[in-house]
Amino acid sequence: MYLNKVFIIGNLTRDPELKAIPSGIKVCSFSVATNRVWKDKNGAKQEAADYHNVVVFGRQAETTAQYMKKGSQVMVEGRMQTRSWDDAATNTKKYRTEVIADRIQFGSNSGGAKSGVTSQASASKTTPAEDKDEGELDTIEYPEEQINAEDIPF
Repeated sequence: MYLNKVFIIGNLTRDPELKAIPSGIKVCSFSVATNRVWKDKNGAKQEAADYHNVVVFGRQAETTAQYMKKGSQVMVEGRMQTRSWDDAATNTKKYRTEVIADRIQFGSNSGGAKSGVTSQASASKTTPAEDKDEGELDTIEYPEEQINAEDIPF
């Protein structure tokens, strides 16, 4: 049995780039930063960032390019893929490992409003139930406090 599944929750390091391949399918690429925090053997807090290249296709690519920008929180679900090509300038083989996204979920934006909801929809005089019916996206709500790894029971 084989499994190639990735879940990444982080922040965009640059604005998404939207392009179209010759068949007309939209392709959006962006990079996500994730942070790791741990204590070293002396008990000092250490922190490191990892960067992940992400590619998404189709309608999700268009939506991602429209609503996301540098610094936005995002959850990406997909698979890892490494592609290679011959670089004519240096005459060497180049490799790039990317996450091919199956699903993108937008996190909270800095204004506190849910991502994917336009200011016009927020300003309209509708009830919360009506807002849900008009396509409001569920988003990831992150806790304000930091999670201590020692508090996890396993």
